[in-house]
Amino acid sequence: MDSYTSFAMVYDTFMDNIPYKDWCEYLKSLLCRYGINSGLVLDMGCGTGNMTELLSDEGYDMIGIDCSEDMLAIAMEKTAEKNKDILYLLQDMRSFELYGTVRAVVSVCDSMNYILEEDELREVFRLVNNYLDPEGIFIFDMNTVYKYEQILGSRTIAESREDCSFIWDNYYYEDEKINEYELNIFVRDDERQKSCYGGGEAFLRFTETHYQKAYDLKTVCRLLKEAGLVFVAAYDAFTYEPPKADSERVYIIAREHGKKK
Repeated sequence: MDSYTSFAMVYDTFMDNIPYKDWCEYLKSLLCRYGINSGLVLDMGCGTGNMTELLSDEGYDMIGIDCSEDMLAIAMEKTAEKNKDILYLLQDMRSFELYGTVRAVVSVCDSMNYILEEDELREVFRLVNNYLDPEGIFIFDMNTVYKYEQILGSRTIAESREDCSFIWDNYYYEDEKINEYELNIFVRDDERQKSCYGGGEAFLRFTETHYQKAYDLKTVCRLLKEAGLVFVAAYDAFTYEPPKADSERVYIIAREHGKKK
C-alpha cells in the first residue's frame, strides 16, 4: 500500500477542484441520518486533512489517520495555522490502534480502494468494528468497477499549473481488478531557475506508482459481515438513491455489531 510522498507537496493544488464543502455536507447528512450528530469521529486515510478540518468545523471531535508522513505533515501544519484541535496519527488503516472507541468512522476519496487484498480489507473492517462505540456507524466511499473499467482504465490525465504539473497514466488489469496509477509530477525549481540556459524554466521531476482495487458491492457486503459489521445501506454518491449500473462512486454505511450498550 504505497503512501503519497512527492505528490503530497502538490496534492492540495491539484485537488482544488474537488468540492470538499459539498462532500462534507453530504457526509454530515449521512452521519446525522444514522444518529451521529456530535462526538468523536475517526477519519481514515485523511491525507492532508481537508475533510477532517471541515468535519471539525461542523462540531465533531476529529481524529485523522494516514500512512503518509508527508501528507500528515501538511495536515498538521494547516491545523496549527488555524489553531484547530485535531489529533493526527501516522498509522496504516490495516493495523491501526486507538486509545478507545469512537462514535463513527469515515473514509472518503476512495481510500478503501487502496486495500488490494480481500483479507486485508476484511481486517480493516474488523478493526473498525472493534473501535466503534456500540451501534456506531461506519461510512466510506469506493470507486466502482464501472469507473475503473469504463472511465479510468487505459486513460491518461494531465494538468499543468504555473509552478507544477502532472501526468497520470492509468492501466487497468481486468483479471485482477487492479488499477495502476503512474504519476509523473513536475515542480518548479526556483534555485535552478536562476542558472537555466536561455531563460527557460527548470522543474524537478518526481515519479510515484499507486495501485487501487475494484470491489463489487456483493464482495464488500460479504467482507463487512465476516468482519462483524452489519451492512445498512449503499448509495450512489451524493444522493440517497441505490447504486446504478453506471455509478462511478458509491457510499456504503455499516453499523457496529457485537458490543452491548
